[in-house]
Amino acid sequence: MPSLLIAAPSSGSGKTTVTLGILRALSRRGIAVRGAKSGPDYIDSRFHEAACGVACFNLDAWAMGAERLKALAGGAETLVVEGAMGLFDGAPPDGRGASADLARQLGLPVVLVVDAGRMAQSVAPLVAGFAGFDPKVRIGGVVLNRVGSPRHEGMLRRALERIGLPVLGALPREAGLSHPSRHLGLVQAGERLDLDRFIDHAADLVEAHLDLGALMGLAQSAAPLPPRTGPHVPPPAQRIALAQDAAFAFSYPHLLADWHAQGAEIRPFSPLADQAVPEADLVLLPGGYPELHAGKLAGAQIFMQSLKKSAQNSDIYGECGGYMVLGDSLTDAEGTAHQMAGLLRLSTSFASRKLHLGYRRVTAAHGPFRGDWTAHEFHYATTLSAIGAPLFEACDAEGTALSPMGLREGWVCGSFAHLIDRA
Repeated sequence: MPSLLIAAPSSGSGKTTVTLGILRALSRRGIAVRGAKSGPDYIDSRFHEAACGVACFNLDAWAMGAERLKALAGGAETLVVEGAMGLFDGAPPDGRGASADLARQLGLPVVLVVDAGRMAQSVAPLVAGFAGFDPKVRIGGVVLNRVGSPRHEGMLRRALERIGLPVLGALPREAGLSHPSRHLGLVQAGERLDLDRFIDHAADLVEAHLDLGALMGLAQSAAPLPPRTGPHVPPPAQRIALAQDAAFAFSYPHLLADWHAQGAEIRPFSPLADQAVPEADLVLLPGGYPELHAGKLAGAQIFMQSLKKSAQNSDIYGECGGYMVLGDSLTDAEGTAHQMAGLLRLSTSFASRKLHLGYRRVTAAHGPFRGDWTAHEFHYATTLSAIGAPLFEACDAEGTALSPMGLREGWVCGSFAHLIDRA
């Protein structure tokens, strides 16, 4: 199976735009292609799906074992993996889980996207340093991004001739390819009304300025992967009511696919549309951006009343944003407090933001997700009060014990941790 890793020296180099352009350009040519995202990011994968029309998974070298990674990466399509942060950036203390780990474990050749907008000859030592840093990570080519002019491109190409790495293309600086972001990353794919036009524009630039033949040749040199194998994580319930809209968008596709493949029935509904919670054995409120929709959620009486009714005889689990909605109140960035479901003694606020970020290992003795899990925490919410029994014992990526995470009350539980895989 042809495969590539699109990586960069640092965040903000243009990996996402280049990846989307390649996915759409290959799709236009009738090539079966799919994307994947390195690490725990929820948002980029939905852009990949929009670009190529195929479901895309996360490949997390910190949270997933080697066999799990190979099972998700395998398949008949050409695989284009978008890296995260810089190529060698990972969790403390040693960078485990970096995009480079995927290149090592899966035998992926690396395309290094370099933001060349503010450099000329210095591009050569930068690229040479990345290419020679780890002999197990093979950088097969360079894409120059945000190039100012043909003269600028010529200077960059001449400098790179000295190190012998092929330049697969040079994308010009394009103001139309900027992408809006918010505190957790890019604005979600479903929120961009011009999404198809944006991706088409990226694909037009890729077709005009990248050597797609050379790119596919590099992809053909990847190590062979086994056929995609069956599910890994058993479903937490037979019937799962899944909140799914702009406020609750952060569900990992690999877990939903696992559960569906083992016969679980996923019943999506929209709290923002004030839909009632479907009858289910487990109600799952995933993460997302409830703080941006707190007023509307507070007024969604059909949803709130049906959620409280479900709590009488069904498990209810909230993850990050969903966890906050299960609490008593959520204060938005403007300082307005909104009444939430009141199923947990929890009050949270975005009026005073503080970043909580990092991989976690968590263990639960109660609730629908018992046992040991790898997880990730990424939010800016402040906990004003949290009263009740904790849900998870937790430690960070370095194994340092953390305070217990989350709350549980009767059938209801949740935490700020996004569960990724069985530990």
